[in-house]
Amino acid sequence: MTATGTFGLSSEARNLQWLLGNLVEEVPGVRSVAVVSSDGLLLLSSDPEAQAQAAVPDADRPAGPRGSSADLATIVSGIGSLTVGAARLMDGGGVKQTMVAMEDGSVFVMSISDGSLLGVHATPDCDMSVIAYHMALFVGRAGHVLTPELRSELAKSAQAAESDR
Repeated sequence: MTATGTFGLSSEARNLQWLLGNLVEEVPGVRSVAVVSSDGLLLLSSDPEAQAQAAVPDADRPAGPRGSSADLATIVSGIGSLTVGAARLMDGGGVKQTMVAMEDGSVFVMSISDGSLLGVHATPDCDMSVIAYHMALFVGRAGHVLTPELRSELAKSAQAAESDR
């Protein structure tokens, strides 16, 4: 988990970390998770490298996007931006969820609040409805506490964790 150190974090930030940890640990098929701010900054993330042994039998194959945990955040931000633009062009209203199915996995992106996004990278054999349900639970619990102040605190914590690597 990025920003796993809870020292100095508010109770709201620790609660969001706990919710994210539950999503990763309790939902079958989840490889990695990222929470991204409206401007594309990584706020919270699971650590794909830590999931590699458990999620994929072949240790040579990456469990999540290649590289740092920021890679999933970049993907989520890009997909979010693309779908918001498409919805605007089609007068479709707000985007609630996007899913990309690939041969070797799926990526789900769901709006949280104020443009923040939750992204999940899952295995190809995941139960998509279970993933979507648990993402909706996370969004319902996290959306009301993800204030600008908390987003700033989480972004600083995630940046500090990335620089420590």
